[in-house]
Amino acid sequence: MSTTATSGVPGEERRGLILVDVQPTFCEGGALPSPGANAVSERVARYVRERGARYAAVVTTQDWHIDPGDHFSDDPDFVDTWPPHGIAGTPEAELHPALEGLRFDASVKKGQYAAAYSGFEGTDDGGRTLEKVLRDFAVTAVDVVGLVESHCVKETALDAHELGFATRVLTDLTVPVSPELGALARERMTEAGVELAESDLG
Repeated sequence: MSTTATSGVPGEERRGLILVDVQPTFCEGGALPSPGANAVSERVARYVRERGARYAAVVTTQDWHIDPGDHFSDDPDFVDTWPPHGIAGTPEAELHPALEGLRFDASVKKGQYAAAYSGFEGTDDGGRTLEKVLRDFAVTAVDVVGLVESHCVKETALDAHELGFATRVLTDLTVPVSPELGALARERMTEAGVELAESDLG
């Protein structure tokens, strides 16, 4: 793991912050809960309040499923198929209550009619992809946080790196489905060139 992330805009980089799927549906009490997800959501909210100003852009993503086809199953395998979750227009699909009152530069919704793990598969209300949003803010590097590390955080980070953004996952601001899947996700991201670091939130 890399050294602590002490600056939101290191060097000459214009760094963006991506909040991946910080939604009740992935927290305790939701359809697809991960242990510790509510606490992580609270920490992410605190990070945005205390550190958000250092970023060129702060963007959220949300699972926003309308009819995602075989992504949903009555007999899910929890690998390729899942119980219904993040259903568009429901309270579980909204941003976590901890984020209430915070201002974001853009909000991207994904997975309306297909499985979508990466935030780069979604668009904002104006039809811009996450990549286009970041380019519009002249972002060259990103910090990725949110839910969950082993799935959508990992896939978003991998896509960001593949698209040429210097990509860092703040490991104290995310949580995996399980320790085993979290370890595999961190191994995959490290192999791909994604930096892993802790925030300076303390």
